[in-house]
Amino acid sequence: MTEAQGSHPVRGVVPTSAERGFYRIARAVLVGACRAWFRLRVEGSHHLPEHGPVILAPVHRSNLDTPIVAATTRRMLRFMGKDSLWARSRAIGAVLSALGAFPVARGTADREALRRCQEVLESGQPLVLFPEGTRRSGPIVEDIFDGPAFLALRTGAPIVPIGIAGSEEAQPRGGRWIRPIRVHVVIGAPLVPTVGGGSTTSRRAVRELTATLQEELQRLFEMASDRRS
Repeated sequence: MTEAQGSHPVRGVVPTSAERGFYRIARAVLVGACRAWFRLRVEGSHHLPEHGPVILAPVHRSNLDTPIVAATTRRMLRFMGKDSLWARSRAIGAVLSALGAFPVARGTADREALRRCQEVLESGQPLVLFPEGTRRSGPIVEDIFDGPAFLALRTGAPIVPIGIAGSEEAQPRGGRWIRPIRVHVVIGAPLVPTVGGGSTTSRRAVRELTATLQEELQRLFEMASDRRS
C-alpha cells in the first residue's frame, strides 16, 4: 500500500519532542479535570511499567475511557486513530499526534492495524488497546478480540488489564453530556506472555492468554464497581 492509499509505515509511530511536550501539558490539565469532575481514584498504579513496551487493556464503556486511562500514568500513551483524520487537515493531524494517536488506514485488513501496533511496541512505547473492540454496556465483559494477546506473544510486551467503573454513567454511549459521576479505576498485575518475540505465534497460546485476560478484566471491573460504591 502506498502513502497515498493511507499507509504510514513510519510517520506517527515515534512521537517528536514537541509532541511529548504538548502531551505533558495536556495530561496535566486532564488529570486536574478528572480529579475535580469525576473524583477520580486510581488503584494499582504500581502495576504500570515505567519503561519499555506494554499493552494497556481497559474495559470499554464510554468515550471517556481513553482520557481516564491517560490520567493514570505519566507516560505518553499511544492509541490508534483513523488515518482520514490526519488527511482532513495538518492542524488536526498535529493535535492528534501530540495527544498520542497514530494513524491506521481505514478499511485495511486487521493485520495492517496489528502491524502498526507492533511497530509502536517494538519502539518501546505503551499502547492502549480495548480488548472488547468497541464500547459495550453493562457489567459483563463478553467475548474479547485476540489482538492484545497476539501482540503480547509476538513482541514479549506484558498486558496490563484495567477495570474502569463509573465512566458509562458519566457519559454512556450516545450521551451528549458529561455528568460529574465518581469514577474508580483498578489496575491489575501485568500478564506476562510465557513466550514472545518470535516470528510465529501459536493459536493455542493466543486463545489461552485471551481467556486469561477476559477473566482478569471481569474481576477488575467488578472490583472497581465495588470500590466505587
